[in-house]
Amino acid sequence: MEYKDYYKILGVDRNADEKAIKKAYRRLAREFHPDMKPGDKAAEARFKEINEANEVLSDPEKRRKYDELGQNYQRWQQAGGAPGGFDWSQWMAGQARGAQPRGQPGGGVRVEYANVEDLFGGGGFSDFFEAIFGGMAQQQAGGRTRWASSAAPAPARDIEQEVEITLEEAFRGTQRVMELDGRRLEVKIPAGVKTGSRVRMAGEGLPTGPGGTAGDIYLVIKVLPHAVFHREGDNLHCETPVDMFTALLGGELRVPTLAGPVALRIPAGTQSGRTFRLKGQGMPRLKSGERGDLLAKVRIMLPENLSDREQQLAREWARLRGVAVPGEKDS
Repeated sequence: MEYKDYYKILGVDRNADEKAIKKAYRRLAREFHPDMKPGDKAAEARFKEINEANEVLSDPEKRRKYDELGQNYQRWQQAGGAPGGFDWSQWMAGQARGAQPRGQPGGGVRVEYANVEDLFGGGGFSDFFEAIFGGMAQQQAGGRTRWASSAAPAPARDIEQEVEITLEEAFRGTQRVMELDGRRLEVKIPAGVKTGSRVRMAGEGLPTGPGGTAGDIYLVIKVLPHAVFHREGDNLHCETPVDMFTALLGGELRVPTLAGPVALRIPAGTQSGRTFRLKGQGMPRLKSGERGDLLAKVRIMLPENLSDREQQLAREWARLRGVAVPGEKDS
């Protein structure tokens, strides 16, 4: 049986702390999740391997036992052990290369197996995992000592899945349909979510192994960029074009919002770049339902394709304002 280097699988140092292990696991789990690579058998196998490594390294007791095995395995290699020749049955009996069984100083345990599958088989984990952590309960089979797995149900394992939604969907709320393990799941995404929000589906994940309790599914939200609005927290920002005459004389604008256009009165002499705050026209806040504000920045649009008469009037207006008219000499 092949020794599995769980540290190498997660790409972390042997002295890595819990935070580093968790970070590495989440990154790899997202990359190789079957939903991200449908039909990719290699990715599916890698995903299982990553989950198994995290199952061991994130559990202090399992990690301690695994590190103890690793030390014995390394000593055996350093002593000239050939690949594939490590005596796993001695390790399971507590006699791995000079180590004494716990609670039996100087003693020995005779173990006979009905067949290899009795020791290493079954489960959603690899043979290596089952052999080390399966928990062996002794029973009689055909006059010989047989060992069958009596492992406690595996702890629940959560699943994370990134979901892209539009700003309109984030404003109104939406839903998504997922396929998981042959099940069709509908999840409601509440109004007000933002990039990084996590929507939990309690108990809808998959157990780590047979008999395990199902974990949760977390949809990690990514809100796509919008052509008109820019979001900052619960506020929205946009530019609002206004004609020169309305800016000069004052008047009413139609300002776009995600709920439909609203009227905004601007005073005479409004300068380009001035920002107006429209209370309650931004994004809804999670839980409270209250809405942020919309900040509309005015952008003055000059008339195009002036007629001869319009150009003449513009020159007269410039003279009245004391502005030099192009093409005319100062008097």
